[in-house]
Amino acid sequence: MTINSPRFLSPRFQSFWWLVLVFVLINTLTRIGLAILETNSALHPWSEWLAMFAVGFLLDLIAASYLLIPFALLAFAIPNGPRGRRIHAALASLLLLCALVGMAFVVVTEALFWNEFTARFNFIAVDYLVYSREVLGNIRESYPLGKIFFAIGLGVALVFFAVRKRFYALASGDGGSLFKRATTAAAIIALPIISFVLVDERLRDFIAEPAGHELSGNGYYDFMHAFRANDLDYGSYYAGIPKAVAATILQGLFAKAKSTANFSNTKLPIEHDIVAPGKLNKLNVVLVSMESHGADFVGALGDTRGLSPSLDQLAKEGLLFTQTYATGLRTVRGLEALTLSLPPTPGHSVLMRHSNKGMTTFGGVLRNQGYDALYLYGGYSYFDNMRDFFSGNGYTVIDRTQLAAKDITHENIWGVADEDIFREAMRELDTRTAAGRQVFAHIMTTSNHRPFTYPANRIDIPSGQSREGAAKYADWAVGQFVREAKSHAWFDDTVFIFIADHTSHGRGHMDLPPENYHIPMIIYAPKWVKPAQINYVASQIDVAPTVLSLLNFSYRSNFFGHDILNEGRFHQRAFMANYLTVGYMKHDEIVELGPKRKVRVVNAKNGLAIPTSAETKDLVQETISYYQTASETIAQTSHR
Repeated sequence: MTINSPRFLSPRFQSFWWLVLVFVLINTLTRIGLAILETNSALHPWSEWLAMFAVGFLLDLIAASYLLIPFALLAFAIPNGPRGRRIHAALASLLLLCALVGMAFVVVTEALFWNEFTARFNFIAVDYLVYSREVLGNIRESYPLGKIFFAIGLGVALVFFAVRKRFYALASGDGGSLFKRATTAAAIIALPIISFVLVDERLRDFIAEPAGHELSGNGYYDFMHAFRANDLDYGSYYAGIPKAVAATILQGLFAKAKSTANFSNTKLPIEHDIVAPGKLNKLNVVLVSMESHGADFVGALGDTRGLSPSLDQLAKEGLLFTQTYATGLRTVRGLEALTLSLPPTPGHSVLMRHSNKGMTTFGGVLRNQGYDALYLYGGYSYFDNMRDFFSGNGYTVIDRTQLAAKDITHENIWGVADEDIFREAMRELDTRTAAGRQVFAHIMTTSNHRPFTYPANRIDIPSGQSREGAAKYADWAVGQFVREAKSHAWFDDTVFIFIADHTSHGRGHMDLPPENYHIPMIIYAPKWVKPAQINYVASQIDVAPTVLSLLNFSYRSNFFGHDILNEGRFHQRAFMANYLTVGYMKHDEIVELGPKRKVRVVNAKNGLAIPTSAETKDLVQETISYYQTASETIAQTSHR
């Protein structure tokens, strides 16, 4: 095969065409492979494939221009004599081999990331660089690494063998004079600089389908974009309105919901006083946020696989909230919403930000009434900055490091088995309530996570085989926890909340498909709460206000949520975010806010755009009011 190159390129630089050809071909095949992995063909219709591959080809060329930099520097630095040509050919061939290994590694990691998140690299991938121990351990425990490394080695060997002779022949050819090498190398190095200035995410804006938008990228370009854009200032990138208008809209929404919130003499737009109508009822509170436990695993919410006998029974005996939605697709988003009652602002969650202390929290409100606020996590709490955030906001953090070996039934890279962290919570509740203390225990489980392993002989699905097995084990652990708790003195005076941190789904037919955020929520306190089914659309940010209302707490609040039981019927809405897109769902419509001040209103069922009207304009203003004010509140309260 002969590649014709411009005559002004010396043979040494003509060898780069082989590198570009291989790079683009590998990325194109990767794009096709990921499309095949996406089993729902409706997510990438044939009508968009041409645009997807055209944009993908251009982004591949941009990424390749960065890859050419070390080759260009080498071609410039090595002299042009006979000895220099041999040295250049040998070093360039070695560099090519290293590049092929890197390409193969990216292909494999992209496939694994796609399998987990149905997305190209985003700022989750950036965050995972920080927590490489858990991520690499998860890969080691979940995938056949021996076979993967063999496939990488075989693939690299085959590609290198196919191009080595032609590449070496060009690389050992004439390199040109020092001036020609310098000017050619400078021109090549200028390519990524020019592309950085001229090309941005707008290139993909006309690809409507989320799947096509994702597939048009590549691991290199998307990773660098995520690295630059993983923490965005709302005011600089998203649609806004005057602060006073936003404050008036939000306070009006509280009034429409018939809230008891009093906004007089407040320092922040959302700051208000809640005055309870009844007598304070200081019960213990146990909040269990269940890893990846979407509504699709729960029989009481329509699943037919029999994976949730414990939650189904609790749903019959307690309050089942059938239309609750997570704010995001990661644990940190769920923890943020449950702890701060805050919409999911763009970029990092508050947990991951440097300024995340001194904020109004669920545990803080209870602590002000004398409660011990605990955060219990089955893994290592340095992950996702949990320890820094919770301890910095007045919680006592208890994690895997504080469990004795004899108290661990099973563990994997993410943490101990759910039953183990539940037993630790039981010990803490026993000790503290025996001393006359009221307890708020927020428990974060880990078992429903790849590699899906758990203790043997607990359920009828063998460990490590499937997410269904992990979900059924997580349900079993909840049932065991409640059964054992019933024998403890503090049980009758405790309110339990069981809710997921997020679902196990990533993307769908639209940017923010509601079904990918639908989660179970159950409040269980047999002595205090009568069984009922609540069908109002609600959000994770409403959990804290709802529980505090049940306990008749009066407090000063920066919470954006409301009491589902008393206010939720008058103001049904949900918040959701997918990386850089944040949304607001109300009346079967979703307002999507994106960078570059993009605003889009779509039908929540089919994702089709809704024409502008007076009603959609009002809805957009509500959405902007929430997210703009939330971003401003974070900036102000986290520095007090």
